[in-house]
Amino acid sequence: MKFSNRCGAALLALAVMAPVVTLADVLPKAGDGATLQRGMTRAVKKPNGSGVDVQYSVDDSVKIGQAATVVIQFGGISDPAGGSARFTADAGLTLAGADELRLPAGQSTTVTVRATPDSEGVAYINVFTTQNGLTSATSIPVRVGTAAPKLRSAGEVQKQSSGDAVISMPAR
Repeated sequence: MKFSNRCGAALLALAVMAPVVTLADVLPKAGDGATLQRGMTRAVKKPNGSGVDVQYSVDDSVKIGQAATVVIQFGGISDPAGGSARFTADAGLTLAGADELRLPAGQSTTVTVRATPDSEGVAYINVFTTQNGLTSATSIPVRVGTAAPKLRSAGEVQKQSSGDAVISMPAR
């Protein structure tokens, strides 16, 4: 297949006019509230939620009865009146460091809370963010030990004559 000089020139012109995307174009800019720090996990934003960007990190080695450091960063506050964050914890997890926090517009805010677990397993810090009258919930897992999460039993295991194990569940 042979291309004419005119076709080659047209392709060259298109290539030159195409925008050049660099790494700097796709990385978050400093100060825009979207910078992801090393070791931070970005929570998923809900489509109809508050729009607040939540990132967090939890100590790797959490022990029963010892306070673990949890760093939470908030960004993407576009409401001129600002936003807010409220913190609660599951049963078995005690929080210290923050109950409620005001989030100023256009700024990134970082808070450090201390979470003290009283048993092995997974417990959650619940973060409720609000701006523009909309609220979102983010659950931050605090994992203690290697125990698998405990599930409530929904019924009794019964052996059938065929040898199969069946869980019999009560009707509600």
